[in-house]
Amino acid sequence: MIIYVYDKGEYITIEESLKRQPAGKRNMYVNLTNRCTCNCTFCLRSMKHMDETMTLWLKQEPTVPEVQQQLDAVPWQYIQEVVFCGFGEPTCRLEDMKTLLAYIKQHHPEVTTRINTNGLSDLEYGRDTAPDFGQGLVDTISISMNASNKERYLELTRSRFGMPSYDAMLDFAVHCKKYVPNVVLTVVDHVEDSEEIAKCRQICQQRGLHLRVRVYEDA
Repeated sequence: MIIYVYDKGEYITIEESLKRQPAGKRNMYVNLTNRCTCNCTFCLRSMKHMDETMTLWLKQEPTVPEVQQQLDAVPWQYIQEVVFCGFGEPTCRLEDMKTLLAYIKQHHPEVTTRINTNGLSDLEYGRDTAPDFGQGLVDTISISMNASNKERYLELTRSRFGMPSYDAMLDFAVHCKKYVPNVVLTVVDHVEDSEEIAKCRQICQQRGLHLRVRVYEDA
């Protein structure tokens, strides 16, 4: 699926979501790629069995016009936030994502936008990418912090960029504060214990960042 809704552990179409709950606003997710610069030990990509008819795995990456066509068919009166997040890292298609964010903001300015990212786009593109998320394109950027130190981070994420990944992720988060109204870092409960989460929270507080503890999903 390219566009989907997350409902109680299931990835479903908006049509199915409306059948289950005809009224109310919901978040809509946009899935652009299978590619990712990390291979996290706890990621559902490698753990969760997905029904072939409802999978987030893409047989091929959709073009920008194909995504726009699906966006045009969305019942926007039911959408409160659009989140770029799938089974891959959305910044692997940075320019396409920016084009789609601008398209959404142009046609539906009342809807908020969010990007869920590993925060390693600076290493991917060899430059400061934080300004790419400015100019009103992104309301919230959620960055996977995962750990309180670079050794544990690399053990969990198996980032292809190696040991520099952790500091690059934190630097990216701080830089994003200049351009994005809401910058959030996340850790996953049951992956890290309370002591480790407390250390992560302290690191965030020192940098003026907010930490959110995500609920762990197993297979």
